[in-house]
Amino acid sequence: MAKKFLLAIISLAVVVISGVVGYMFIEGWDILNSLYMTVITIASVGFMEVYPLSPYGRIFTIFLIIFGMGILLFGISTFTAFLVEGELSELLRRRKMDKSISELKGHYIVCGIGRIGRHVIDELYKTGRPCVAIDVNEDICRGLDERGILFIKGDATNSAVLKTANAEHAKGVFCSLPTDAENLLLILTVKGINPALRIVAKAEEDESEEKMKRAGADSVVLSEFIGGLRMASAMVRPEAVTFLDKMLKGGEDVIRVEDISVLADSPFAGKTLKNSGFLDKKGISVVAVRKGEQYTFNPSKEERLEAGDAVILIGEAKSIREIKKLTGL
Repeated sequence: MAKKFLLAIISLAVVVISGVVGYMFIEGWDILNSLYMTVITIASVGFMEVYPLSPYGRIFTIFLIIFGMGILLFGISTFTAFLVEGELSELLRRRKMDKSISELKGHYIVCGIGRIGRHVIDELYKTGRPCVAIDVNEDICRGLDERGILFIKGDATNSAVLKTANAEHAKGVFCSLPTDAENLLLILTVKGINPALRIVAKAEEDESEEKMKRAGADSVVLSEFIGGLRMASAMVRPEAVTFLDKMLKGGEDVIRVEDISVLADSPFAGKTLKNSGFLDKKGISVVAVRKGEQYTFNPSKEERLEAGDAVILIGEAKSIREIKKLTGL
């Protein structure tokens, strides 16, 4: 419909220009009088001619009325349909969404909203992390729109689509397209736009893991491996799995395991856990501290945090977000 509306505008402009040029050439009028005569002729308002018309001018006017009225009616009907069918409001809403996406910084891009991608979107939404979804399926995009999730309908492996998703200022990209080949191409495309982006990719074949990591993926998730590991865990450690299920699928209180990096300018650098404030925060427990490649589980209160360390926490997502704000993460 938008293309049809654009065609109507172009056609009408051609008729008006042709009318102006025709009257200037045939009758020798100036541009203002020629434009005036063209408009009143096409609109059929019934005003008198600017000047008496010559025989050639009358013949030209007859054809101008026939073609001009036809195109004018076509334009009016197209514009009416454009409004009635809601395409104008859809266009305005799309522009507003594009503007919101262009203003994002530190967001995540989810490519492919299939069986895995939709769970990624849900998790980001629950934990309050801004994200943009990309998918080619019209029905999926309509569902995202109804949920108020920012999205782009298009091919995620296309550089222009990723740039529209503001990949230059994103924090990370999830590659969950249907095939390993598509995800591999996506990784290469993302790295070409922003080499600093963290990339997590889904893989179906074991041999794809190494290829994707060589292409630039920071982490590769083998869906069959994770599924098998989960089934085994549900069998041999049912209580632990039940606890994790309730933690991840909880309704009101969103409990998560999170990590916080200690940077050189972090307010936690050089402080012990006791003085950092982590232990005083309600609903949060420190699970481990990473120093280099070593993890200290259940660290003591006197554990000193240095630049480059990472603190592993478990607790309410809202409380953890408040701590992250202090570090600028």
